[in-house]
Amino acid sequence: MLKLLAFVLPLGLDTFAVAAAIGAGQVTTARQRLRISLIFVVFEGGMPLIGLALGAALARGIGQAAGYVAGAAVVAVGAWMLLASDEDEGEKAGRLTGSQGLALIALGIGISLDELAIGVTIGLAHVTLTAVIVAIALQSLVAAQLGLAIGARIGERWRERAERLAGIALILLGVYLIARQLAG
Repeated sequence: MLKLLAFVLPLGLDTFAVAAAIGAGQVTTARQRLRISLIFVVFEGGMPLIGLALGAALARGIGQAAGYVAGAAVVAVGAWMLLASDEDEGEKAGRLTGSQGLALIALGIGISLDELAIGVTIGLAHVTLTAVIVAIALQSLVAAQLGLAIGARIGERWRERAERLAGIALILLGVYLIARQLAG
């Protein structure tokens, strides 16, 4: 359970940061917040599941090395989150409010690539599928609603801090996974 939370918490922080950037914009009605929250649940919740399937298959193929690969991948995703352009993600997120059809799908995929990478590492780390589905869906919905609701009230600095905290948490998780493999 603790391992699952260690993966899901950074995803929640990332979802919150993106949703808060949208909430700081033109999202004003409950209907808009619900629509965007459902988009988050589908993409931010669905991409890790795709990654999970890929990671589980990879773990079966590489055996004992899976723990090391999972740790290294989590560190890489955390570093990517720390180094990624906040403006680029915020700009993509802001376009979600009015997009439809294929443009909406492309934007949804664009803001959830880090979740895909985390899903691969969850698959490598052998976390239970049912628990992952429930936890990711819940964190996506709660973090998106919270971010949309208070995004306009918090400053850009706080949204950036949430994103950076997610990256740092992932790096620490990756280091822990590698250390556990070395010790065990």
